Amino acid sequence: MASRFLGFFLFVFAVAISPVTCTIEADALSALKKALVDPNGILESWDERFTDPCTWFHVVCSRDNKVIKLDLGDYGLGGSLVPELGLLGDLESLEMFQNNITGPIPIELGNLSKLISLELYENKLNGTIPDSFGKLKALRFMRLNNNQLTGKVPESVKALEKGNLMILDVTNNPLSD
Repeated sequence: MASRFLGFFLFVFAVAISPVTCTIEADALSALKKALVDPNGILESWDERFTDPCTWFHVVCSRDNKVIKLDLGDYGLGGSLVPELGLLGDLESLEMFQNNITGPIPIELGNLSKLISLELYENKLNGTIPDSFGKLKALRFMRLNNNQLTGKVPESVKALEKGNLMILDVTNNPLSD
């Protein structure tokens, strides 16, 4: 009897927790969708009524239904990035290269502790490279080249090259030394 109760408890607990994670991730991605201009309709499957973003195109999830990759490179997207992206705690790869994304890079992306690849090159991003990126210890690839980023590359970001970071490309930005 105790094992049945424990099994039932674990099932109820898993069901209760799973929608919360999906809702947080779905809300974050819905905020991104609202901030983007999507002339080709590639985000049409991102329907807020379906709170499991693992069913949405261009979203890759782990076996336990956590968003681990956004594959939005070279789709002609405009608009801006949103701070809510920093809520995707299991994100390993953010690919939004070769679009027309403008505005600053949200400092909240520095919360993505599992991020391995950050591909934001060939957009129209401006402002500075967030110092919070220095917290991205798992990062191996950071390509921010061909944007309109200004200021200096933060020392905390340069220090990542002594760890896992293999590629840091910030070329073709009006950065200062």
